Amino acid sequence: MRVFVTGASGHVGSAVVPELLEAGHQVIGLARSDKSAAALTAAGAEVHGGDLDDLDGLAAAAAAADGVIHLAFKHDAMFAGDFDSAVAADLRAIDTLGDALAGTGKPLVTTSGTVLFAFAGLQDALTEADALDAGPRIDAENAVVALAERGIRSSVVRLTPTVHSSLDHNGFIPTFISIARSKGVSAYVGDGVNRWPAVHTLDAARLYRLALESAPAGSRLHAVDDEGITFRQIAEGIGRGLNLPVVSIPPTEAEAHFGFLSAHAQADNPSSSTLTRDLLGWKPVQPGLVDDLGQGHYFDAPATTPR
Repeated sequence: MRVFVTGASGHVGSAVVPELLEAGHQVIGLARSDKSAAALTAAGAEVHGGDLDDLDGLAAAAAAADGVIHLAFKHDAMFAGDFDSAVAADLRAIDTLGDALAGTGKPLVTTSGTVLFAFAGLQDALTEADALDAGPRIDAENAVVALAERGIRSSVVRLTPTVHSSLDHNGFIPTFISIARSKGVSAYVGDGVNRWPAVHTLDAARLYRLALESAPAGSRLHAVDDEGITFRQIAEGIGRGLNLPVVSIPPTEAEAHFGFLSAHAQADNPSSSTLTRDLLGWKPVQPGLVDDLGQGHYFDAPATTPR
């Protein structure tokens, strides 16, 4: 297939593009900068210049492709405190892609997150069958599933809060490492038994390819390998990597210590991928998060703020 990929030069996109190319697909990657365009060209992909606000460009690229993988999100705006505008831009882009693909039977694979359900108060382990009526990014997920009724083979990949690998330079783990460096301790909140699911970037990339190739219309899929690592284990892995003490802090001090990530540090988000594995034959083969932290690449250079 000729596959149009937004966010093609980002963290997950930089693994999805070679995954697609190695499987024999052609890739047209959305690039908003010369740097991104150069990276895509070097990887063997074609370049479509533009960004998520260029709706006419998105529509044209989608219409000319055999399938679309939508990875881009305005992380810059989100981490600058303007989450609402980032969410709105994502929904506009999905609506545009849907209009371009309606009635074609072509695949559209988009991105959501498991942690959204932890913030919504879900108590049990999240499964692919769970859904919410509305909410930030949930509206986009539901819109994609509904596109199945418009003749699109649509699917949503829910990513874990931690998509980890040597490609991860700006995600939550690098940011928690940066916080630990600045504070001189690696911390968890309370007893630290709240759980985070995780997946390796390369395993997630393979799931995007499988979804593009064969996911049924209206599918919700989970890119989940580790179903629930305690945050204390994550803090301990960071402490070992930085040779820093690992400490518990009370919930009243979480915001002062973790800043805008205090809610994430306390989120309990156990998640299953049993249905996804059975549906698409997806099987993660890369190291889990704890083992990946032990490989040292996260600690080779100072971490930066997510973008």
